[in-house]
Amino acid sequence: MLRKPAVAGYFYPSTYEGLLSDLEALIKPTEKKIEAKAIIVPHAGYMYSGWVAGKVYGQIEPPEVAILLGPNHTGLGGRASLFDGEAFLTPLGKVKIEKGALNFLRERVTFLSLDKLAHLHEHSLEVQLPFLQYINGQVRIVPIVILDLSLEEIWALGEALAEYVKSVKEKVLLVASTDFSHYVPQEVAQKKDSLAIEEIKKLSPEGFLKIVFQERISMCGYLPVACVLAACNILETREVRLVAYQTSGDIIRDYSSVVGYAGIIIY
Repeated sequence: MLRKPAVAGYFYPSTYEGLLSDLEALIKPTEKKIEAKAIIVPHAGYMYSGWVAGKVYGQIEPPEVAILLGPNHTGLGGRASLFDGEAFLTPLGKVKIEKGALNFLRERVTFLSLDKLAHLHEHSLEVQLPFLQYINGQVRIVPIVILDLSLEEIWALGEALAEYVKSVKEKVLLVASTDFSHYVPQEVAQKKDSLAIEEIKKLSPEGFLKIVFQERISMCGYLPVACVLAACNILETREVRLVAYQTSGDIIRDYSSVVGYAGIIIY
């Protein structure tokens, strides 16, 4: 099965030429690349969050395999769902599924289900694919969308992700797709999101989740972020770099109700 684009023409251009033009404007490659273990990037329409994501993708070594974790916005499918079809399609072409990594994770994480329905209309992973294709046209992916996990399950998935990264010679990148605060005033978003970012810098899933619930931070992808933080603990990463932060208000100049976007590199 080929998973066709669900938000092309809405979140990003639907034509090859239009999408390539956007990516060329959004991604500004740096001379010195970071060998990232993981990134945290937003998934709104490119006009809103594209430059934040682009700054991250422009600074990292292109991965050969990207394991993408995003929230399940639609509520369709299981609690944690893998897509096991042939590829995702974008206006830039096919992005093939890395079946070896998919099978590796399935064997070790019992609550991961094969569920194409969960991915059918979900945008959180789709919007990352053109960025990945732009920096490496041959990249292969493992798509995971998450609806609900316990702390124990977060650590179980994080451990399996780290184990896979350690087991292969290829460059593997963990991608947590999330927007931060949703539909709050600008000053509220900035304050709450800064608290979440400080906990992310500590690489503590427990501390991060505590602040999200304590401050009622309306991050859609807090579970994917927590899983990636768990994996990064095991991978012994040491640096967390906030590359960029902005809100939708910075784009449309309406600060009364904004969504926050952060771009973070972990290495």
